[in-house]
Amino acid sequence: MPVLSRRRALTAAAALATGAGVHAIAAPTASTAATPAEAGHDHHSPASFDEVYKGRRIQGRPASGGGHQHHGAGYAVFVDGVELHLMRNADGSWISVVSHYEPVPTPRAAARAAVDELQGAKLLPFPAN
Repeated sequence: MPVLSRRRALTAAAALATGAGVHAIAAPTASTAATPAEAGHDHHSPASFDEVYKGRRIQGRPASGGGHQHHGAGYAVFVDGVELHLMRNADGSWISVVSHYEPVPTPRAAARAAVDELQGAKLLPFPAN
């Protein structure tokens, strides 16, 4: 009978663990599979808005192609006519270049957070790459 070496035992254990992990990932059960909305990945575009917030005009609307809104999931936000660059996180929250470390639930909330953070200063255009 062949002797089981430590190397063979570790290799076999790694192969079993990898196989079990792939099986668990490849076959989620119906009870554990979340819908996109449940997982926070609701990919439809938020509603448009146009309002004055703390004396600043904030606007948001779905963006149609062009530009560099690919991080903002096809949504454009403006503060006093200057584009506020947004990015949608994997969990569905939004961040902007002004309030990057404070995720908010909607682009409108991102615009308001930017106005709060700017404290009256002008939003300068963000150079495109």
